[in-house]
Amino acid sequence: MPQPKTVLVIGTGLGGLATGMRLASKGYQVEFVEKYHLPGGRLNLIEQDGFSFDMGPSFFSMSYEFKELFEYCGIQNPLTLNELDPLYAVYFEGRNKPFLIHKNLDKLAGEFQGIENDLVGKTTRYLKEAGKLFHDTENIVIRQNFDSRLDYMMQLARVPLKHGPKMFRSMWSELERNFDSQEVKVIFSLVSFFLGSTPFQTPAVYSLLNYTELQHDGYWNVQGGMYKIVEAIKSILDSKGARFHFNTEIASLESSGGKVTAAIATDGRRFTADHIVCNADAAAFRGKVLNRKRFDAPKLDKMEWTLAPFTIYLGVNRKLDNLYHHNYFLGNNFKDYADTIFKTSVSPKKPYYYVNVRSRSNDNSAPEGCDSLFILCPVPDLRYKPDWSDAEALADTIVEDMGERIGFDIKANTVTRTVLTPTDWQDKFNLYRGSGLGLAHGLNQIGGFRPANKDEQFANLYYVGASTIPGTGLPIVVIGSRLTAERILNDDGTL
Repeated sequence: MPQPKTVLVIGTGLGGLATGMRLASKGYQVEFVEKYHLPGGRLNLIEQDGFSFDMGPSFFSMSYEFKELFEYCGIQNPLTLNELDPLYAVYFEGRNKPFLIHKNLDKLAGEFQGIENDLVGKTTRYLKEAGKLFHDTENIVIRQNFDSRLDYMMQLARVPLKHGPKMFRSMWSELERNFDSQEVKVIFSLVSFFLGSTPFQTPAVYSLLNYTELQHDGYWNVQGGMYKIVEAIKSILDSKGARFHFNTEIASLESSGGKVTAAIATDGRRFTADHIVCNADAAAFRGKVLNRKRFDAPKLDKMEWTLAPFTIYLGVNRKLDNLYHHNYFLGNNFKDYADTIFKTSVSPKKPYYYVNVRSRSNDNSAPEGCDSLFILCPVPDLRYKPDWSDAEALADTIVEDMGERIGFDIKANTVTRTVLTPTDWQDKFNLYRGSGLGLAHGLNQIGGFRPANKDEQFANLYYVGASTIPGTGLPIVVIGSRLTAERILNDDGTL
């Protein structure tokens, strides 16, 4: 009986784990190396003083991609998913009551009564166009591999021409064409931050994200916390004989005859396999490990990167009943804030931030009568703000601001607190310059213009994750895992 083909996966983010699980289900022997001490990459877990926190992603759309992943592997979906309603709450400075964002458009319109006339009609028309864009492009841009930029452009030519103008105007300008009130435009533009950008830089094609959140599938959370995704996939991989090596970072690759022959860890250990799948950043890995001139540090720094995460994890000794599962806290200077947040070298005085109350949907996340809070403030990456000696001061500013807005002294009732800066995210997970979601999604960095998921020089080296195709976001990375697995199966002649 022939020996099974072997695969080494560098990194255990969702993309690496999902690719490994797909290949293991096809009979491959899979081995993982991971710099961090736990699997999951950004989709990780912090446990402290009886509280648990989702370290990074705290919700997702396109929930059916997880169903596809497990079905592909011949496994019933082990995850229990909970749809969020409301999707999220938005607190504007100076307004005591938050706007609750619902998929039900009548309920949504009630939130904006007297602020946006005919919101149901306007939103229905807007989402109809966004839905057409989504369905006209998903199988062309998102769900297939490209062999070259020319191949991508030829595929892009299949997209109906009516969508063309949206590539050349901003998401904000698209919203201005459809809505009148500042509040609605700001709230509907928040999806651009999921791409690590702002609505003034994000192409209008990403209005399709409003369709995915408000009509197509909504937002979902996993019962027991987001880390259940990682635990479920790891358990399946364990059952299939996969091996894991944590606290192990790959420093270089050996090659011969146009193929990678070994991956060398910083401690000198050598890992060999028939195929190598890199779940590290697809651009930064080519520069830092493969020493490709096209991806050296000056060229990487000229690329467009997503905003960096400044994150706070708080355990508080009360239930904060006026917070929802997902909450956004915004000021009244949205345009000015968005224009400066990317490249400033100082911390914002009045930061905008997102708050996830994990214990709102998962009681086991905090001791009885307590709440577990994850706060994310998008900040400039380390190219622009390398000094984070003011981290605790910024955390104090955010916590005090939230306390004032909800009428509760959070700081005085904090049981446990952890703060992570872009430097911490870079050091823990090799995020380039601390960028939270990898390469941004400007027109020159989408589809076939992103770093390819098959290496340009080595025939057995592949990539998966946020900075390769199709892009960033949990469901998109799951789609990417199928595309990478297809590359390997095609090259082996087994697809």
